Amino acid sequence: MNSDTFLPPLPYGEERSVVIGRSRGFHLKPPPAPAALRDFITSDAQLFETIHMGSVEVDAKRWRLQVDGLVHNPFSIDLDALKRLPSVSITAFHECFGSPLVPTSANLWRVGNVRWTGVPLAVLLEHAQLEAGATHVWSDGLDSGEFGGRSMNRYRKDLPLSKALSYEVLVAYEMNGKPLTRERGGPVRLVVPGWFGTNMTKWLCRLSVRGGRANSPFTTLWYNRDSEREGEVLREPVWSVEPNSLITHPAQGDTISADEVAVKGWAWSGNGIDGVALSTDGAATWLEAEVLPRREFEWQQFAATLPLPQTPGLVSIIARARDADGSIQPLSGTRNAAHSTQISWFLP
Repeated sequence: MNSDTFLPPLPYGEERSVVIGRSRGFHLKPPPAPAALRDFITSDAQLFETIHMGSVEVDAKRWRLQVDGLVHNPFSIDLDALKRLPSVSITAFHECFGSPLVPTSANLWRVGNVRWTGVPLAVLLEHAQLEAGATHVWSDGLDSGEFGGRSMNRYRKDLPLSKALSYEVLVAYEMNGKPLTRERGGPVRLVVPGWFGTNMTKWLCRLSVRGGRANSPFTTLWYNRDSEREGEVLREPVWSVEPNSLITHPAQGDTISADEVAVKGWAWSGNGIDGVALSTDGAATWLEAEVLPRREFEWQQFAATLPLPQTPGLVSIIARARDADGSIQPLSGTRNAAHSTQISWFLP
């Protein structure tokens, strides 16, 4: 590495001078219908967008990332120097958890599959040299404004070191081979494959190593959920993605004139999908689909040819995924409820 790769730390707050434009307020671009997501790589045009407090236009020539906190060697780095570091490209599903302001009782299928390019966060942390007592990495974005009735001067999330030091976590500057756009959090964002999009701070400006979780409403108030373990209710952060799936073929409303139907779709989870079961009789019986193995953190295609009921008419096809730990996608009532598509069939 060149001696000018890592620069002295910036005075606190100076990174905000690179902001040259803002939009204010929550923004959502919903995904297309599941049947439209048939390509392995999701294009920018088809990928959902979720922006909490408005997007930020950043002067990439003046942008610098600050790395500080419980480190022996705090530093800052500009975009050109970041791009000179060894890069990694990783294909990963990208899923929105949904609004933290409303109950998550239905599946939104805000998901896609993209290829990120950037520098492993572990490389930057290695140069920073962690001090004793470090447990989390806080990530700050340049976006600010109001969300959920609260006014905030930046978006802030955190990662435990066990995840932050994993090879797949990137300080990314490209998506699908192109520089990150403003809407995608450019020039640089955090990418945390296998975890929900809320953890992938856009318009990244600061990484601060700390001895506990971040003091932000996006960690203390929102993006947490309750789970029961051994009779005790635990409040846990929204981190790793549970098993989920969607059917891409046949599409809702398709007409089939045969006694069987070819079914395809995608399944994904933080730790990978072990199987996908399909049903055409209201979940009374299930047939296992063939599932392609996962190589990185991409969604996995499943496929099967299903016999149709003897009586022609409307048929609902249900898919439910099972992850590597044996957790099964619920049939209803949760944010990862099983997907179903209804078709019409008749004998020619």
